Amino acid sequence: MDAVFAGTGTFIFNNREQIVALAARHSVPTIYAQREAVIAGGLMSYGANIIDAFRQAGAYVGRILKGEKPADLPVIRSTKIELVINLKTARNLGLEVIPAPPLVCR
Repeated sequence: MDAVFAGTGTFIFNNREQIVALAARHSVPTIYAQREAVIAGGLMSYGANIIDAFRQAGAYVGRILKGEKPADLPVIRSTKIELVINLKTARNLGLEVIPAPPLVCR
């Protein structure tokens, strides 16, 4: 196996330290869906910014509490997606990360 994508879900989130440790022990580059795994030592994550997603959910709840019917509200999706890379882990795996200016997609 050349790399692993650790998907989303409660199991992955709750066991991220063990998954990160296994990936490190076997020198397997692993990408995660949430930045918390990168903070725990994982290589990289690519996914929705959770803080922004919670902000959007709060706005949705506010609209419902003001009387809008949930069935009449549009489906929303995350608007902020982030790529997070742990440079120390990349270095330990022998990977070179070349800095680039941030990309802003609209």
